[in-house]
Amino acid sequence: MLVLASRSPRRAELLAAAGIEFSVRAADVDETPLPEENPEHYVVRVAEAKAGAVALGDDEIVLAADTTVVLAGEIMGKPMDPADAMRMLTALSSQRHEVITAVCLRNSHRTITDLSFSAVWFAPLSVEEIQWYVASGEPMDKAGAYGIQGLASRFIERIEGSYTNVVGLPVARVYQLLRELAGGADFRSARAEVSEGRSEICPTTPNPPAQV
Repeated sequence: MLVLASRSPRRAELLAAAGIEFSVRAADVDETPLPEENPEHYVVRVAEAKAGAVALGDDEIVLAADTTVVLAGEIMGKPMDPADAMRMLTALSSQRHEVITAVCLRNSHRTITDLSFSAVWFAPLSVEEIQWYVASGEPMDKAGAYGIQGLASRFIERIEGSYTNVVGLPVARVYQLLRELAGGADFRSARAEVSEGRSEICPTTPNPPAQV
C-alpha cells in the first residue's frame, strides 16, 4: 500500500488521476530553507524529512515530495502574505524559471530520493493582472505564488519538462520509482477520495480516451 505523506490536494488529485492506489498520512515538518541553502539540497532535505516523519508498516511505501520555484537562484516558497505574492509574481513576469521537485519513497528496506526539473516561461504581466490574480487567493498556498493548473495558466507561455512536476508531483517518474521499489507492481485501478488528511480507496475503471 502506498501512503502519501502530504495534505496537498494537488498531489492527491494527480495520483488518483493516474489510477494509483494510496492513502493519506500527512507529515508536519518545518519547511523553512536554511541560510544559504541551495534549492536542490532544500527540496531533498524537506522531502526526506516528510518521508521519515510518517510511521511505516511492513507492507507500506511512503511517498513524500517537496516542490519549489527557483528564479535566479532564489528559492520561492509559498508567499507569506499578498504583498509577498505580488513581489514574486512581479519577479516572474517575462522570465524563465525552474520548478524543482524532490520525491522520496521509503519502505521498510530502502529509501529512494529523486529530483525532477521543469522550466517555465511567464508572459509579461501588468500590475493590474498581478493584483487581480493575488486577489483571487489562488497564489497563497503555492510555491512561487502561482498554480499552473489554475487561473495562472493564462500567464504561462511554455514549459519544458514534466507538466505534473510543475503542479507538484512528477507522476511518470513517481510511477517508475514505485515499480522499482515494489518489484514491478503496477499500482493501478484505484482512485482515492481524500478529505481532511484521510482517504478511502475506491476501485475504478479506466477512463475512456479523451476526444481531441
